[in-house]
Amino acid sequence: MEDLKKRKLEETSNGQIPSLHSEEQLRSLLDPLAKPQLVDLLAKLGSQYPSIAEDIKSVASADPVHRKLFVRGLAWNTTSETLCAAFRVHGEIEEGAVIIDKASGKSRGYGFITYKHMESTQSALRAPSKLIDGRLAVCNLACEGLSGASTTPDLTQRKLYIGGLSPDVTSELLLNFFGRHGDIEEGSVAYDKDTNESRGFGFVTYKTAEAAKRAMDDPQKILGGRNIIVKLADSHKGKMGQAQVPAAVVPIALPLPSGYPQPGKAHASAAPVGYTYPQAVATYPASAYLSPPTAPAPYPTQPQISYAPVTAKKEQYGLPPTPAVGMGGYPYYIAKQ
Repeated sequence: MEDLKKRKLEETSNGQIPSLHSEEQLRSLLDPLAKPQLVDLLAKLGSQYPSIAEDIKSVASADPVHRKLFVRGLAWNTTSETLCAAFRVHGEIEEGAVIIDKASGKSRGYGFITYKHMESTQSALRAPSKLIDGRLAVCNLACEGLSGASTTPDLTQRKLYIGGLSPDVTSELLLNFFGRHGDIEEGSVAYDKDTNESRGFGFVTYKTAEAAKRAMDDPQKILGGRNIIVKLADSHKGKMGQAQVPAAVVPIALPLPSGYPQPGKAHASAAPVGYTYPQAVATYPASAYLSPPTAPAPYPTQPQISYAPVTAKKEQYGLPPTPAVGMGGYPYYIAKQ
């Protein structure tokens, strides 16, 4: 017993800390802990021991899912180089590109950025909105897709439709005009994809519903020398959807007279009201019927005989006319009077 105590004292005096738990025992202790508890524990250890911090960084950056961003709302003329230049301020970019339509060769309005380190991705997500080529682009983790966009329940109260815009109003001018009411999360003028010209309207999404309400209540709605329309984008979308439904295709229920379960016109020989179809008919007793007689075999065909053409003579009916004669066989003449 004394020898064991002496050996422990020698190991401690040599600077070697005895292992209290094995790796298996530590795993069993960490297994029941919740994620927030594990995060706090690793954060404390990483701040105290640089080697643990490097291990955490390498493990977190190993999966590109945590380093890849989806960027939407890009201008049609934004290139991959312009996109990377805008996001390079957050760190080294491993890969970045604007998605191009294969048929037309034009931008599809979105792209992807993959950072080399996860820290750069987190830094970019803290400032998700960026003004690129006059358009306010927004980013989120690519693994979230569009679900990572503004899908909060109050989005319908924060997104505004701006109509009646002058062709000279750019996205930057639109954002500066409405930025006085509050922080803007996303916004742009709608541009034609083929001509890259303004379509006369745009959208602005505020970070709070209060800022959107202030923008709608603001009596000063003149931008670019024109009176503009400011209203909730959801209400505008609903009116557009109603206007696209033609009245001719609205189904109308026509009352049918009783006794006619099938659709169609009522005929003069219609059954009286209350008569229903089908009518019960008594079944006939089963009986055997003789098969109909078979047709006789056809006669053998005879060769056709050609006859000489015959001209039909027109027959005269009645007695032939005879000239009037006098005595002696001479023609009879009537003297003129």
